[in-house]
Amino acid sequence: MVIFYSGSGAMATGRPSARLRSASRHQLQFVSSVKNTDSPSRHCDLLASSPCLTRVCLPGEGFEQSPIRRSFKSKVLVHYPENTDRNPFNKDAVNMLCMPRGLSFRTQADRLDPHFHSFTIAFDDGTRSYGFVHTFYEEVTSPQIITAMQTLYQMHHVEHHSSSSASMDSLASSLDESDAESLAGVPGCLGCSGSFDPARDTLYVSKALCLVTPLPFLQASRQFLAQLHQAVTSQTAPPLPLESYIHNILYEVPLPPPGRSLRFHGVQGPIVCQRPGPGELPLGEYLLGEAFSLLGVDNMVKLLTCALLETQVLLYSQDYQRLMTVAEGITTLLFPFQWQHIYLPIVSTPLHHLLDAPVPFLMGIQRRDGAQRSSLHLPHEANLCFVDIDNHCVEAPEDLPLFPDQTELIQELSEVLLHFGLEPQGGVITKPTTSSSSSSPRLSSLVLEDLMEDRRNGNLGGEELAVLERLQALARRCGGEKMSDGGKTLGHAFEEEEEELKAAKLNIQLREVFAVRFAAMFGRYEEFVIHSALDLDSWLSNREGTFSFDKGSFLSVQPATHLHFFSRFLETSMFSSFVDGKVISRWADREPLQLLFDSRLERERLYDTGEEDPRSCPYRKCTTLFESAHNIERRLLKADHTAIHPHLLDMRIGQGRHHPGYFPKLQADVLAQFCRIICVNRWSSRVTTSSRRSEPKRSMVNDHSGADNELRQKHTYARKLLRQSKLLDPSPQAVSQTHREFVDGLLSECRLKTKRMLMERMGKESVELGQGEANITGLQENTLIHGLCDLLERTWGHGLQMKQGKSALWSHLLHYQAAQQKTEAPAESPGQNTTRVFIQTMSEGLSEVGQARAWIHLALEKKMLSQHLKELLTNQELLRQLYKPHAFLLCEEEREQFLFHLLSLNTVDYLCFTRVFTSICIPYRVVIIPMKKLSIAMATVNPWVCVSGELGDSGVRQIPKNTQEIFFQCQNLGRLSTLQLGQENSGLLAKCLIDCVMVYNEITGHTYKFPCGRWLGKGVGDGSLERVLIGQLVSPGAEEDAGRWTGTPPELASPSQSVRMVLGSLGSRIQEDMREAANNLVKHFHKPEQERGNLTVLLCGEGGLVLSLEKFLLHGFKSNRLFQRNVFVWDFVEKAVVSMETADQMGDLHGSTLTRGPPCDSLCHYVNAINASPRNIGKEGKFQLFVCLGIRDRLLSQWLPLLADCPLTARTYEDGALLRDRAAVHSLSRILHTLNEFSITLETALVKGVDL
Repeated sequence: MVIFYSGSGAMATGRPSARLRSASRHQLQFVSSVKNTDSPSRHCDLLASSPCLTRVCLPGEGFEQSPIRRSFKSKVLVHYPENTDRNPFNKDAVNMLCMPRGLSFRTQADRLDPHFHSFTIAFDDGTRSYGFVHTFYEEVTSPQIITAMQTLYQMHHVEHHSSSSASMDSLASSLDESDAESLAGVPGCLGCSGSFDPARDTLYVSKALCLVTPLPFLQASRQFLAQLHQAVTSQTAPPLPLESYIHNILYEVPLPPPGRSLRFHGVQGPIVCQRPGPGELPLGEYLLGEAFSLLGVDNMVKLLTCALLETQVLLYSQDYQRLMTVAEGITTLLFPFQWQHIYLPIVSTPLHHLLDAPVPFLMGIQRRDGAQRSSLHLPHEANLCFVDIDNHCVEAPEDLPLFPDQTELIQELSEVLLHFGLEPQGGVITKPTTSSSSSSPRLSSLVLEDLMEDRRNGNLGGEELAVLERLQALARRCGGEKMSDGGKTLGHAFEEEEEELKAAKLNIQLREVFAVRFAAMFGRYEEFVIHSALDLDSWLSNREGTFSFDKGSFLSVQPATHLHFFSRFLETSMFSSFVDGKVISRWADREPLQLLFDSRLERERLYDTGEEDPRSCPYRKCTTLFESAHNIERRLLKADHTAIHPHLLDMRIGQGRHHPGYFPKLQADVLAQFCRIICVNRWSSRVTTSSRRSEPKRSMVNDHSGADNELRQKHTYARKLLRQSKLLDPSPQAVSQTHREFVDGLLSECRLKTKRMLMERMGKESVELGQGEANITGLQENTLIHGLCDLLERTWGHGLQMKQGKSALWSHLLHYQAAQQKTEAPAESPGQNTTRVFIQTMSEGLSEVGQARAWIHLALEKKMLSQHLKELLTNQELLRQLYKPHAFLLCEEEREQFLFHLLSLNTVDYLCFTRVFTSICIPYRVVIIPMKKLSIAMATVNPWVCVSGELGDSGVRQIPKNTQEIFFQCQNLGRLSTLQLGQENSGLLAKCLIDCVMVYNEITGHTYKFPCGRWLGKGVGDGSLERVLIGQLVSPGAEEDAGRWTGTPPELASPSQSVRMVLGSLGSRIQEDMREAANNLVKHFHKPEQERGNLTVLLCGEGGLVLSLEKFLLHGFKSNRLFQRNVFVWDFVEKAVVSMETADQMGDLHGSTLTRGPPCDSLCHYVNAINASPRNIGKEGKFQLFVCLGIRDRLLSQWLPLLADCPLTARTYEDGALLRDRAAVHSLSRILHTLNEFSITLETALVKGVDL
């Protein structure tokens, strides 16, 4: 195996003039695992071999396989440059990623096509380097290696037929000590059909060439490596030794300037690479068209949604390059956001322990031949997005929200794909990633133009130029009948060039569509960024307790259909990092991606009037598709700059000889040093001059920004807990340390999540007490609880011995239940048993993940989550059976702290189960509590109840005689709001004074109290046989969304004659109460729908509109009754209507201020209809219905002046009464008129029996 590694060459440094300023930091490396003793000039000096052949045990691979199909350890032979300052060479990581399944052997009977794949390595500071690998097979000529393989095969043949169990871990002792270590293993195919006989078979071994750069120059690197290998396999020697071409790309090929393209020369022909200019999207050459063709538009959008919400994403394919294509494609589409977690598109076998990672990840593993999805050992799948690339399938987690405007986005993407001739539904098998198509010389227009340039420089004669010009014209006219040296027509070469251009244009157009989408979604994000710190140090020290983004306000201006996605995305690390970058930009330079995104937003705002409401803004298609594609096309069709041509180096005599089919040993001293060459190329001279001129300025900028970068690095390291560089270390110490970091990360995440939930919940409760502003919606609360469920699933899935199902937590619960039943141990607590059994019997048909989430929601609502989990973890023997030693649940100290953080959630109240699982059947118990002194009166009544909540009502439930309670089951009613209480017996003795009604939710343990304090019966009180009571949650704690949660208002008494002197002071307070009640209704409708409280409470509860208006109308009311018995406003309303109708009939309205018209007609009509209702709701109930119907139908503000102007009012009210105060009546009418703009929907319990 041979690996070329470029760690800090000009292409890797990211600076056009790097090759002119540095002489010794470029590096090339070779690796090989086979030694040819019969050809010392080829491989003998590349490495020292070891005495044993080490086999790699891969999943699904056993000793029953033929040795020719087994896997062996690979090894890096050599790399250049030897050392680099900024990109240190990680030999083990590069080795694993170049050959993820190790070294492989083949014979002439197998396919020996070379293939290409790439990989990426992430560093702790968030940067990445990219590796491009060309793998091929080379004939083994070492007799020792051939003999070793023959011995292994003979041993396997004997064992296979005799069923022997002898070990085959070591090689026959006949191997020479210097010949075997290099042989180490690669992935073998399943089955034992492979045979090997040296007499008839030729043995081949896999080798690879790898080029590593910090920028993803995919196409250029692929062509360069393919041409390098093709030069080796060709019977004709290349024009120059291979060292010349390698030295050229390492030390003499500069990086293209931004917005420009560069042509440099490979072994067989020119190669073009380009960089985006300022304002363009960052470099991204991985073929998005191929990813969309494989998965389809729908699946790609679904996969992108999973990545944005930071689920665990696992890619699965036989082809390593497909893994990289999809992974890089998705991360590229995230712009302007960046993936913040584990990123390993190719996970080699030694790193499969990372599948246990209890954190978000984006990883890819290879599918073995014949392997099934079910054979994968995935400890937890509750929040896993599994992407089977080869079968064009994406399995997303449950409850995945839709991407905003998903239908319109898919339509736009489909149009782009159809424009380029691709089917949007996907499922297209793309061409394999072999390098055969790239191995032939690329004889295209670029070649001819390059030769024409040589003619202009005086390097070609006129006759040669004339031939080339005729050849160029012929190729363009006829499509290329002339065959190239590689057997390819010129027309075919032009087609390949056209396909590359087409793929590049498709790439940039697809990326532009998503970039425009994110710009539309977050176009005004800066308005919601909170800058609260004075300096960076204070911000970092208070980072956990600081809110940098006003999420509630941002959500309030989003369309309702987008809220589910946005509420979850705002909680992700990538969005937090994005906002943190904006905050830090006050003290340091903005990050490049954020700077680019902000500049695009500023450009968009130049054409944005800002008058459109974001909640109703139509979908806008991308308008820059043509412009972006034109820029790419211009750079690729016409190279802006040309690098120095490869040239002959100062090499020792005898080096650089060509041996067809064998990669030669390269001269290390030539490739390890930078040879300064006087460059005659005019463009290079200009680069040199401009570089020297800009050097002082650049150094000044670097000095000035050094402090800023230090501050930014300080924040970056403070935010990242997991060291990316250690993930690729397969040593036991590193693996142990990695899982130790996972444990610490889980504990830290639990602490932060519970703290956030407490802060948000307590902030909401302070609002309910009138001590603050609302800062959370019900949707945000559900998002936080969803995050807690995800955390628990990942915690319980860390370190599982074997796959237990999609939900690790639910599987543990079932194992615990089974263990308790088998042993004589004390049964689980009644609370946990009730909770689990109820979840198991829920009729929603939930999956394992759904059952686990329901269990968490219910335990959290009952304030039993920490207690249940603590009990679950008491069975230590079960834990040791289910989990590996490094699992979080076996770390006793961290486990106790974890439970302690969850225990803190008991200090606040949640209705998360009641609100989320709305279709389940809940058992309720209703108890009527009469006044103690009159409890015997219950025997004379025949009561019934109807319980109503946010989600519906229970229907009428008759309470058995001589009892005061009833037990029934019905579909979840949600949070209870009202209760209708009535009786069917209308006899004079059938009466009872009811104190309250209690309703118990037998599953959640919540208790609702419905205060009454009134009589129920004829001839007593207001004569009501039916009352509508307003409830309040009394256990486990008060819980509401807005306003004060209060029950049925107390019974009002008419003001006494002796208190007339205080009417003035009472009047001002009543008016204030009236304004407060109306203001609460206005605030209710101005909140997002998910945040609104119960409207019935604001209308009919204590402090509601009905009670406030009743106080207003009772103010100054004359009472001539002897014993000051209660009077009712409804009496006055009835008499006023009778007076109006009588006066109208007698014509007395002529002399009064009343005018007969629609308001007067509607008042009389509504009052008569309410009186005609078959319901016996009493006078209080009728007045309540009168107010509710009037406010619903926008008539109440018109009725009030009519009542004030009625002649009866002067006889019924004192002079100082509010109803006789024109200013007070006018003010109240205006207040009520402001409510006319809202659409009010009344509960069925309030208006039942009245058809108006």
